[in-house]
Amino acid sequence: MKRTLTALTVAATMFASSASALDPADLQKLKDKGTCRNCDLRGAILSGAILRHANLSGANLEITDLRDADLMGANLRGASLSGANLSGADLTYVTMTGAILCNTTMPDGSVIYSGC
Repeated sequence: MKRTLTALTVAATMFASSASALDPADLQKLKDKGTCRNCDLRGAILSGAILRHANLSGANLEITDLRDADLMGANLRGASLSGANLSGADLTYVTMTGAILCNTTMPDGSVIYSGC
């Protein structure tokens, strides 16, 4: 996971400086520990990231690019995924209780409007 997120850190930081409220310290925490509870990762580019069993409960993942991300077993309880792109992502065994999925693109390409 560290190798995958290292490359993504640069891209996410560049994107964050222009369009979002991404907290670089939160992204570093996710990279280092594989967990980032209640983090602000708005607008991060995490496409293809390996985030198996990551604790992202309560995280702000609005407008985050999670295309083809491996989220198997991740905890997204209470996370805000409004506008996020999960196309092709692996959501096997993911906990999403209370997650906000407003205008969220799901792995199959469908768009969900739950919690808008």
